[in-house]
Amino acid sequence: MHARLVAWVFAGPALLVLAVFFALPVAAALLLSLTDFDLYALADPAHLRFVALGNYLDLLRTPLFWKSLGNTFYFVLVGVPVSIALSLAAALLLDSPLARMRAAFRTALFAPVVTTVVAVAVIWRYLFHTSYGLVNWALGHVGIAPVDWLGDPRWAMPTIIAFAAWKNFGYNMVILLAGLQAIPRDLYEAARIDGASRWRQFLHITLPQLGPVLLVVGVITVSGYFQLFAEPYVMTRGDPLQSTVSVLYFMFEEGFRWWNLGRASAIAFVLFVVILAATTLLLRFGRRRGAL
Repeated sequence: MHARLVAWVFAGPALLVLAVFFALPVAAALLLSLTDFDLYALADPAHLRFVALGNYLDLLRTPLFWKSLGNTFYFVLVGVPVSIALSLAAALLLDSPLARMRAAFRTALFAPVVTTVVAVAVIWRYLFHTSYGLVNWALGHVGIAPVDWLGDPRWAMPTIIAFAAWKNFGYNMVILLAGLQAIPRDLYEAARIDGASRWRQFLHITLPQLGPVLLVVGVITVSGYFQLFAEPYVMTRGDPLQSTVSVLYFMFEEGFRWWNLGRASAIAFVLFVVILAATTLLLRFGRRRGAL
């Protein structure tokens, strides 16, 4: 009994912080999503009405919500594999016996992760500017006509995907590098003795041994990429033709531009359900493949 009391005393402050800064806001947001809380209700609570699932049903009838959901899935389905592939490639290069100055390269490749998203997004917006961007200047020197990277619906989201992959791959690289360094070198020596090529070593040793690490990286990346907001907010403002409006950007517009806070809260919980479903599918897939 005494040990249990001591455990609650130590855990109490942390549980209190979680309750105040997590549980209470989530509960308040859930209640808001069941009301028509807007600017008028903010001025006078008497205008607040309980609409039950009205906000959720209204979202299903809103074309822009489906557009934003499709844009977000496009970003996740393309961006996550690209980001993980870049991370794995960088980790393999740093783990190579031929690599020199590993600490310097690891720091340089990780640097984009700790830079401010808004500041770097502004720089990328100028790099991909149609008239005086460095990218189009370089393409012009090889005879390629300028591309309207952020003004063409066909190129706007791929440009944002490229930026997000560059910005975030260093975080996953560090995790994958730790996983690579934990693989016993005896496995590679035995494979080389048996005449296995580097590609077969990668397929039959590296990938299976990295299974649990790749699963963790996948879950982290998927949950993070579903929360796409800063990149379209700074680089395109959801344009052109709403081709870069994400679910989180749509929620921001509803909540802080039009002050439909009840509707914005409903969007937040729909996004939570989508992320929960996606990560659950990943975890089940990992269990079936023996990654966990």
